[in-house]
Amino acid sequence: MSDEEVIRRRLLIDGDGTGDDRRINVLLKSFIKWVNSSDADNILHERMLSQLAQCEFAQKKSRFVSNMSQEELRNYESLSNQIQVEIEEAKKDIEKTKIGLEEAKRVRKNRIEYDVLAKVINEQPDRVQTNSKLNTLRDELGCLKENSEQLERKLEMRRKQFHVLISSIHSLQGMLDEVDEEIMDVSLENYEDTDTVTLTKTGNN
Repeated sequence: MSDEEVIRRRLLIDGDGTGDDRRINVLLKSFIKWVNSSDADNILHERMLSQLAQCEFAQKKSRFVSNMSQEELRNYESLSNQIQVEIEEAKKDIEKTKIGLEEAKRVRKNRIEYDVLAKVINEQPDRVQTNSKLNTLRDELGCLKENSEQLERKLEMRRKQFHVLISSIHSLQGMLDEVDEEIMDVSLENYEDTDTVTLTKTGNN
């Protein structure tokens, strides 16, 4: 038998450590002495009864302590189970709180975006003003388009007039060239006639 086993059995016999094993040994020795005694020893008998009562009391006390320990153990197990359940519920509550927090963050973000969008919308003119400005812009666009068409017609007319002018210039230039040629021809004829008269006069002399 190992030392650990001896200590364990001694503790089981000794109960709560108040010397139960010693009392049992003393009772056993007294019983052996009383049995082996030839004469009746009432004092020893009374002592044995007293020791037996003490042992029974110690045994009842140990049993009561054991029962109390078992009851406390069950209470601790129940409390541990209850704590475990509460821990699981707390975890679920934490998860729900996290989900609620994320939802609250999303709602807050959407609310901020909605506020910004509402501010931008409120800064814009209403439909009546927008339609009025749109009609004004359409009228201005119509005027600009009409002015553009008028300018385009004037430009086309200027192109035609410029083309006529260029054609007239070319015609005039042609006429001037013909006049210059005629003048040159007349000048040459006059010059030749003058030279002929001069030569004739010179021959006569």
